[in-house]
Amino acid sequence: MLTFRLKFHWIVFSFLLFTACGSNHHKLAAPASNVGGEREVVTKSIVQKIKELDHKPVEERIALYKKLKQESPNAYNFENEDELTMYGYGFLWADKIEDAFAIFRLIVEVFGSANSYDSLAEAYLKKGDKKLALTNYEKSLSINPDNFNAEDRIEAIKYPEKKPLTPAENFGKVYTPEAYKADLDQLANSILKIHPNVHKFISHKAFTDIVEKCKSQITDKTTFAQFSYICNKIIASIHCAHTGMGGLYPEYEMLPQALKFPIQTRWIDNKLYVVDQMNNNKSLKPGDEILSINGVQVSELIDGIYQHIVAQGHVKTTKNHVFNKLSSGLIPYALNLPVKYTITIQGQNEAITLTHPEKAIGTYWDYLQYCQNQLCLEFPDDKKTALMTITSFNYYSWSNLNEFVEFIDQSFKQIQEKGIKNLIIDVRYNTGGSQSSAIHLLRYLVDKPFTYYSKSDFPGKLVKIEGEEIIQPVKNGYNGKVLFLIDGNGNSTTGHFMSLVKVLKLGTIIGEELGSNQFCSAGSTSCRLKNTKINYYIANNTHISTATSQPDEKGILPDHFVHQSIDDVIHRKDVVKEFAFGLLKR
Repeated sequence: MLTFRLKFHWIVFSFLLFTACGSNHHKLAAPASNVGGEREVVTKSIVQKIKELDHKPVEERIALYKKLKQESPNAYNFENEDELTMYGYGFLWADKIEDAFAIFRLIVEVFGSANSYDSLAEAYLKKGDKKLALTNYEKSLSINPDNFNAEDRIEAIKYPEKKPLTPAENFGKVYTPEAYKADLDQLANSILKIHPNVHKFISHKAFTDIVEKCKSQITDKTTFAQFSYICNKIIASIHCAHTGMGGLYPEYEMLPQALKFPIQTRWIDNKLYVVDQMNNNKSLKPGDEILSINGVQVSELIDGIYQHIVAQGHVKTTKNHVFNKLSSGLIPYALNLPVKYTITIQGQNEAITLTHPEKAIGTYWDYLQYCQNQLCLEFPDDKKTALMTITSFNYYSWSNLNEFVEFIDQSFKQIQEKGIKNLIIDVRYNTGGSQSSAIHLLRYLVDKPFTYYSKSDFPGKLVKIEGEEIIQPVKNGYNGKVLFLIDGNGNSTTGHFMSLVKVLKLGTIIGEELGSNQFCSAGSTSCRLKNTKINYYIANNTHISTATSQPDEKGILPDHFVHQSIDDVIHRKDVVKEFAFGLLKR
């Protein structure tokens, strides 16, 4: 199993942040905010408690931990190793090495786990003490032989001259068919063993049929890159947004520039349009519709690609966004990595052979929000409306939850002082985070008590977590009109949040089908294939909001469906936001 911090870095790299609703690093409840009224706290976080002494020497925090554990063992959660580990990593990442050492030594003393020795080794390595780092990595590996982070670190320390393969070097590497097929069996078996809801959206037979079909595609010429793309098809078949290999970004990044599709495109209303023609401006213009690529009809091509894109249930909007970001890399994989591209265009008789641009072909981002800090509050000129942008719920009790709480508290204070009657909450591009932040925002919007989770189940759960208790609204919460803006990027906790918005009728929802809903296979067990060394992660828990009346296979649906046309894309018009302001005026 991949250690927690390496898993964290891998998640960040993958851009999916599978910063999962209810993920393992915040198993138990954090203290509630006292804004506007009391609410039951199921159990308390010891990290939250010792963080109150962050201004004191770390020895005082350790002493408080031990004192409370001895005197009040049932008052705080002392079993959440992951939360304490992340607390220590906060110091390590901030170059507060001695504080990190103190916390990691405490974790070794209390838990003595493979993960704790691995953490201590990471601190020694950052300090430059390779001898003690090696000792602790070896101890970690002896406890957990599957800790491939420790395995890699040990090899790097012992053989510093041996450099790992770069993505470019891995791209064309060829393994034996037997090695590939063994890895596909390992991938399938680990999904079946770990994932708690593996057959929710696909039958066992259908899943095993896909695995066998993928194995039949392996030849003695299959490259590492092609194999990696095949693996994504097996993972995507279970329709779980919290299980993956990095959202096809690794495959995109290792693809040489010379093989990328040499123009930027956009899939809208079942049609593929040119957005940026790059070096092909003599034969193409933005808005041209592509009918076929290398003789393959576009609709057939997209259908094949979508089988490799991870999404929740049967949500297509998520796949649309992933394809539109990575189309210049996904089209080559779907066409078996050609060196030349010929396309046909609507209204033109002659096929066009594309030329490669001189500049690098990157991902295409359609980001229309202008919030620089993930959390923004604006007051448009009409003086009646506030626009609150929340592009992440990634605020946790062990690190930065106070930042989110302060933003929300101050925002609603300003909204109240200004007498705002209309509030637009924009959660587009929000891939999720902690339930703590979503709950805090909901408390300002509801007018009666509610419960966040109807089910929360994960390995090692001992008590109820935050969200399973009855949650009280704040006093003097917001009671004006609320509009919510959503899109297919909305994942994980965003699905829980919007599902409650939907069933509690907290406002009008505008945009496209959300990428998630009330049902969430969350958390993450990280693994690595034995032969090809590909990292992947599998959801290992279940979190369901109380909005159980909504269908599990669909994302939360808007009250008003609004999306961009190709002209809107070319001119970068935010038609969803424009519709919201227009609705308020009407």
